[in-house]
Amino acid sequence: MRTMVLAMCLVLAASPVRAAGGFGEVHFANSGNAAAQTDFLDGLALLHDFEYPSAAAAFMRAQAADPDFAMAYWGEAMTYNHPIWMEQDLEAARAALNRLAPTAAARRPRVRTDREKAYFDAVEILYGEGTKEERDLRYERAMARLHERYPDDVDAAAFHGLSILGTAHAGRDIATYMRAAGVLEEAWMDHHEHPGLVHYLIHSYDDPAHAPLGLRAARIYARIAPNAAHAQHMTSHIFLALGMWQESVDANVAAIVAANAQRSAAGRDSLWCGHYPSWLAYSYLQLGRNEEAWSALSACAGAARSQAADTHAGHSIDPDASLSGSFANMRLRYLIDTGDWNNEATQTPLPTGAGPGARLDDAFARALREITLKHLGVARATLDDLELVANEVVDLETKRSDPDPTYRVRPKILVLEAKGLMAELGGDLPGAEKMLREAVGLEETLPIAFGPPTIDKPTHELMGEFFARHARLLDAQTEFRAALARTPGRRLSALGLKAIAQ
Repeated sequence: MRTMVLAMCLVLAASPVRAAGGFGEVHFANSGNAAAQTDFLDGLALLHDFEYPSAAAAFMRAQAADPDFAMAYWGEAMTYNHPIWMEQDLEAARAALNRLAPTAAARRPRVRTDREKAYFDAVEILYGEGTKEERDLRYERAMARLHERYPDDVDAAAFHGLSILGTAHAGRDIATYMRAAGVLEEAWMDHHEHPGLVHYLIHSYDDPAHAPLGLRAARIYARIAPNAAHAQHMTSHIFLALGMWQESVDANVAAIVAANAQRSAAGRDSLWCGHYPSWLAYSYLQLGRNEEAWSALSACAGAARSQAADTHAGHSIDPDASLSGSFANMRLRYLIDTGDWNNEATQTPLPTGAGPGARLDDAFARALREITLKHLGVARATLDDLELVANEVVDLETKRSDPDPTYRVRPKILVLEAKGLMAELGGDLPGAEKMLREAVGLEETLPIAFGPPTIDKPTHELMGEFFARHARLLDAQTEFRAALARTPGRRLSALGLKAIAQ
C-alpha cells in the first residue's frame, strides 16, 4: 500500500505545475509530494530571479512539507551559489545538503529519479572538493552532460547557460558569454517566457556591443516577473548599455518598489542605498535630471548616517556592499557628472567605520574638487590622502588574488587621473598627457563592465576634455568617440563631442 501511495505521488508531481507570485512561471517534473509543490516551484522561480533569500525560504518550506524530497535540499543549496557575482557560501550550501544526509554517498540513494540524481550529482561537484574555480569548471561540465542527456528539460538548459557564465573568473569574457548565449537562445526558441532563460540572456548580452540582442529578453522579463526586484532591475542592464536612460530610470524605480514591498513584508526599512538606487541616480544624471539624482543621493546619505552601525566596516571595493560605500560612490558620480563642486554633499563626512573602498571614492572626490577649484595647497594634501588609501586598497586586493583585475587596477587609474589633472594645473602639459594616457591604457586592459562605468570618470572622456581645453580638437574627437563606444549615450562624452562639432 505504501509503495502504491508513493507511486501515485510521483505520477502526480511529474505533471507540470505553475508557480505563482509574480516571479515567473516554471514547470519542473519532480518527485516531491503534492504539499511541497507550490513552495518548490516558487523557490525555483525565485532562484532563477536571483532572489536568493526568498528562494531559500521557499525551498525550506518545501523540505518541511516533504522531508524526504531531495530536490528541495538541492534547491536551497543552489541559493548559496551566485555565479555572476562570483560569490559562494560553501559552508551554508554543505549544511543544507547535510540535512538530507551527512555524506554524498548517503544522499544519492535518497534521490528518487535518475534525472534528479543527475541534478544532485552536479550540485555535489559544485560544493565538493577543490578550489572554487576548479569546482565551477567541473560543475559546468556536469551541467553540460545533464543538458545533453535531457535536451527537453528547459531548466537544465538554463542552469547550463548560467554555469558557463560562472566560469568567467577573470571578468567578462566575450567568448564565454557568447557560448552561454548560444545554449540559452536554442532553448528560448521553445520557451519564450522562462524566467531563467531570459534572465541569463540579459546577463550574456549586457555590454554595449551585444546589448541590442538582449532588448527582446529585457522586455519579456519585465513583464513576466513584476514582483521580482532583481528582474525589474535586470532590464536596465540592457537599457543602460544602449543609452536608453528613461527606460533605465523606469526599470530601477520598479525594482525599488518591488524590493520595498518585500522589505516591508519582512519588517525592514525601505531601500535607499545599494545597487538599484545607485543605478537610478546614475540614469537621472545622464538625463540631466540633477535634482532627482540629488534626491536619491540625499536619501542614501541619510540612511548611511542613521544606520552607521550597519555599514560594512571590512574591506570591500564593491560600493553595493555597504551603506557607506554606496553613499561614497553615488556622491562621487554626482559630483563628476554635475560638476557641482561647491555642493553641500562635498562637506558630508563618511560614516564612522567606512571601509577602504568608500574612503577611496571619498578621497578621489576631494582631490578632484580641490584640483577643479585650483586650491593648489589643499589639492596636494588630498592627493597624498588619495595615494595612501589607493595603496591600501591595491594591497588588500592583491592579497585577495581575485582573477578579475578590475578592483586591483581601479585605484591606480584614479590616482593617475588626479595626478594628470594636477600636472595640467601646474602647467606641465606633457607630463599630464603622459599620465592620462597611462590611465587610458590601464582602463583598456580591464574586462568590459556592465552598468555605470567602473572608472567613474571614464579615461577616454577625461582625455577628450583635456585635448579640448588645449585646442587639439581631432584628438579630442577621437577620445570622445572612444568613450561613447564604451559607455553609449553618456551625457558628458556626448556633450564634449557636440561642442567640438560646433
